[in-house]
Amino acid sequence: MSEAAIDTPTAPSYSLWDLTCYALRLGSIGFGGPVALIGYMHRDLVERRKWISEADYKEGLTLAQLMPGPLAAQLAMYLGYVHYRRLGATLVGIGFVLPSFLMVVALGWLYQRFGGLSWMQAAFYGVGAAVIGIIALSAVKLTRKNIGKNPMLWGIYLVSGTLTAVTASEYLWVFLLGGGLVWLVRTPPKLLQRRPRTSLILVVPALGATQVPLLLQIFGFFAKAGACVFGSGLAIVPFLYGGVVTEHHWLGERQFIDAVAVAMITPGPVVITVGFIGYLVAGLQGAIVAAVGMFLPCYLFTVIPAPYFRKHGKRPGIVAFIAGATAAAIGTIAGSVIVLGMRSIIDVPTALIALAAVGVLWKFDKIPEPVIVVVAAALGLLLYPLAAHH
Repeated sequence: MSEAAIDTPTAPSYSLWDLTCYALRLGSIGFGGPVALIGYMHRDLVERRKWISEADYKEGLTLAQLMPGPLAAQLAMYLGYVHYRRLGATLVGIGFVLPSFLMVVALGWLYQRFGGLSWMQAAFYGVGAAVIGIIALSAVKLTRKNIGKNPMLWGIYLVSGTLTAVTASEYLWVFLLGGGLVWLVRTPPKLLQRRPRTSLILVVPALGATQVPLLLQIFGFFAKAGACVFGSGLAIVPFLYGGVVTEHHWLGERQFIDAVAVAMITPGPVVITVGFIGYLVAGLQGAIVAAVGMFLPCYLFTVIPAPYFRKHGKRPGIVAFIAGATAAAIGTIAGSVIVLGMRSIIDVPTALIALAAVGVLWKFDKIPEPVIVVVAAALGLLLYPLAAHH
């Protein structure tokens, strides 16, 4: 254990290999997007295996919310950092992203070879509805666990959730205000002393389409996306659309919609769609460059501030700030359930699929989510042709 913890009082009860294998597994079968994935991490690593403490998980979730980039990937990296520092963050991050990256590259090859993935729309008809059920249940559990009966946290939670549901966007200032409010209320003003501050500004130069080789254009664009977009998941879709379709004309409208569908129907982080897009634009090299561009900033935004969070995260003022920011983050998650539900639950069959997913997982919590997703995909393939004719 050369990378044993130095910031925690007790040695970890698991090896780095154990955590890396878990990340590989979650990246292979973790459906539902960032909301569901962070719920799985809490359930598996905090509640069931007790590898990560509740406090460390909340710190990681707050850091991931405050920094731009893919939420679930950043949280996974931070949890790898907790006991195994940068090596842990690196291996867990790679393990989490690699399986879904390989899947979208394979789908990209099939897409180009066979001229589209028309079956995907039918499968996603069912999968999208089931995923809403999975996300909703994760949001309920996170709310009960973290908000409790505290009126102030409930207020922050409801404001954040309502804002997300109405605007279909996430805002950094909501997390900052939520954390700042709880900090001011719970800790006396005299504790508002100068604290160490860690900041990182990643400058991605504007790249001219004619002067720069294609792979460098791809890397620059996706690095800018990873460094500038908060919320990850579907929040990054408008940014990608503007660059991929409108600005660079790398893909057409239909191809871009198919790329988003690929991200939703595969496990792992939703932003792995960048691998599919990169493959369509420039083959395997394009997929690799796009993925590195997207995830490198989020890795830096995790490992650079992490020592500060590990060292100072237990101070009363920081704990209060984290409680408020976490309430805002979970409110945003709840609001996103409404936004995504309006897009995925479009008729009676999809509503029934979503309710069935919630009911089955609530009653039989040992059933793996991928089983639900596979059944929902089969139902989608059966029901979509009937629904399309009405």
